[in-house]
Amino acid sequence: MTQLRTDGNDVSVFGIPLTLVAYSSSVVPILLTVWAQSYIEAIFKRIIPNAVKVIFVPMFTILVVGLLSLTVLGPLGSFFGTYLAMGFDFLGSHGSWMIIFVIATFWPILVMFGLHHNIVPLSLAQITTLGYENIIGPGAMINCISQGVAALVVGMRTKDKALKQISTSSGITAFMGITEPVLYGVNLPKKYPLVAAMIGAASGGLYAGLLNVSRYATGASGIPAIPLYIGENIWNLYNILIALVITAVVTAVITYLLSLKYEKELTTQETIVSDEETITIKDSVIMSPIKGAIIPLQDVQDAAFASEAMGKGIAIEPSEGKVVAPFAGVIVSLFPKKHAMGLLSDDGVEILIHVGLNTVKLNGKYFEAHVVEGQRIAKGQTLLTFDLEKIKQEGYITQTPVIVTNTYNYSDVVSVSIHDYIDFNNALLLVKA
Repeated sequence: MTQLRTDGNDVSVFGIPLTLVAYSSSVVPILLTVWAQSYIEAIFKRIIPNAVKVIFVPMFTILVVGLLSLTVLGPLGSFFGTYLAMGFDFLGSHGSWMIIFVIATFWPILVMFGLHHNIVPLSLAQITTLGYENIIGPGAMINCISQGVAALVVGMRTKDKALKQISTSSGITAFMGITEPVLYGVNLPKKYPLVAAMIGAASGGLYAGLLNVSRYATGASGIPAIPLYIGENIWNLYNILIALVITAVVTAVITYLLSLKYEKELTTQETIVSDEETITIKDSVIMSPIKGAIIPLQDVQDAAFASEAMGKGIAIEPSEGKVVAPFAGVIVSLFPKKHAMGLLSDDGVEILIHVGLNTVKLNGKYFEAHVVEGQRIAKGQTLLTFDLEKIKQEGYITQTPVIVTNTYNYSDVVSVSIHDYIDFNNALLLVKA
């Protein structure tokens, strides 16, 4: 295609004129193509018999989407991408500081609502067209540091021994670029560290924005991403380090000051844990909250779960849209989109049940919660129901990880099921003391 474009030849596909454009550094045409494919593939899945789906669904999907992409979506995306790059260039010249400030400040909110994924294509478009990136990189990195610092201060100030451990481990994880554990495990439930972290991130983001800090390559956030800022202008590296120091100091001070008020009295959750401080860590068997096929955690199609970054566990491919309580305990957290929940057993085991992958994007559609945060639960009680078939029809993977989030309290977490298929309240995991 590049050679045809260079030679200036007229090309048509089945009589449809083909506009030849350069795709080597484009992002928008890919997004438009995959977006169209998500609908076209779903149509073929519905009309093609199951016996031959594996052959004909991909073939017809690629045939239709390929033609549509080359004749319409690709040229349209290239046209749009050109003006998008011009927009980035304009912002870079007149108001780039605002981008970093806003992203640094509100990144945890974007993460909570699953909106942060939508910004990634804009970041890729910027770096492929301009050679540098400041839409996500600096802001997300500053946020990681602020979230981690807030959690570590909470760990020093709280009287809850379990929360101290969670704060320390998840705070270090945040420094490495993964903020979900610290966000959902500490800062969001406690509220005041999240506020402090956002203020601290806003301070560092303002500095980085005014100094127009950019990274020269894409990669992880957090401390490991510092080398990405080494480029033609060495002050770019110095300024991101200064921004991180500002973020850390402001976050630490505000978190500490707020803790003087909010850590005076234990919260309801802390009271529950404190009442159970006499419990001795012992072996615990976790029953299955889901009916379906067992999947090893490392085979889950999500790096955060498969890498055991959030803890050890297992996953289940549901055969029924229902989640039941695997033990007697308390609902520690119920995510706003109702796709996931955190539970605390009377034996002190904390687990996360996450129905499907990226299902936060459904905004609660097809999910119905039957419990609320702080509610005590009995083993086998229905916690959540969901429309399994409709979630699949939307194109989402329904693998459901069951994670022991306080794995660090135990010597090991292993599967005890001897079958590939498990029913509700069959033994699923052994948590070893």
